[in-house]
Amino acid sequence: MIRKSVTMGDVAKELGVSTVSVSKALTGKEGVSDAVREMIIKKADEMGYRYTGSKKENIPEKHNIGIFVSERFINKDAYYSRLYEKTMMMLSEQKQMGMLEIIRRETEKEVQAPALLSSGQIEAAIVLGQMSGEYLKMLKDHGIPLLFMDFYDENIAEDSVISDSVYGSDILTDYLIKRGHKEIAFVGSIGSTSSIMDRYIGYYRAMLKAGLSIKDEWRIDDRDEEGEGIELCLPEKMPTAFVCNSDSTAFNLVKRLQKDGYRVPEDVSVVAFDNFIYAEMSSPKITTYGVDTDALARTAIRIILDKLADPEYSVGRVLISGTLIERKSVMQLAE
Repeated sequence: MIRKSVTMGDVAKELGVSTVSVSKALTGKEGVSDAVREMIIKKADEMGYRYTGSKKENIPEKHNIGIFVSERFINKDAYYSRLYEKTMMMLSEQKQMGMLEIIRRETEKEVQAPALLSSGQIEAAIVLGQMSGEYLKMLKDHGIPLLFMDFYDENIAEDSVISDSVYGSDILTDYLIKRGHKEIAFVGSIGSTSSIMDRYIGYYRAMLKAGLSIKDEWRIDDRDEEGEGIELCLPEKMPTAFVCNSDSTAFNLVKRLQKDGYRVPEDVSVVAFDNFIYAEMSSPKITTYGVDTDALARTAIRIILDKLADPEYSVGRVLISGTLIERKSVMQLAE
């Protein structure tokens, strides 16, 4: 009887080779010697692994796919919890096995391989949310199909699926400008993640296109080097509006403004990014650029499955568009 639970990772672990080598051998791809290919095919037969040579459509339907996420995201940011849940749900709908591993800070700092990876339980992995370059390089060096989700790394050539942060932030800033705002600040620690940097670039681009000046004090950090939230420091010369890198940051900003006696939007307008629960919880509700999390998860799964079917498959950086959602946090200024 064929054991459906046997995976490429199981075969790779048994032989002490990479999952990519197993995939190439069983699908007839180049990149492994004849001797290694013969050894892998023999072991796969012994273990009851089902394959039929080089036809992509005959690769077993079920794969074990790891999802790695830093504890700082899964514990503190409900947006990533939602993105993880959607990804797991869509994997299940496609008869795939998703396996989550939360990467602890110490594990990331010490560049220790995730247990799912070192034990050979997975055939491919999706990394959800930014991690250090050293840790990402270690993951890539293990040789299994890999995909970055909701971020990218300029120094590591790897496929990624991200929201269109530059365009979205440009749209948000332009929305404020068209409503008479000329003094606009940005809230977000731009060195923390690629998405925050891109959202700052979108804000900066919109300001430049409109011929508006950007003050240094109008770029406000919202987290420390560890990614932990910090108290927002309002500038001495207040702008008329703020572009926030996320709904959660905007939620905190609105509370801080109100605590200091400012009315939103009568005194100060606020816009954000994500369209998650914080935008609805805020009073007033926050105008935001909504990320299409369904499309993010669906696209990531399609790509990782294609990479499993063909080790040479690559897409580069895929952008997922979003939608501007107007609420009550922006005031139209007099001309």
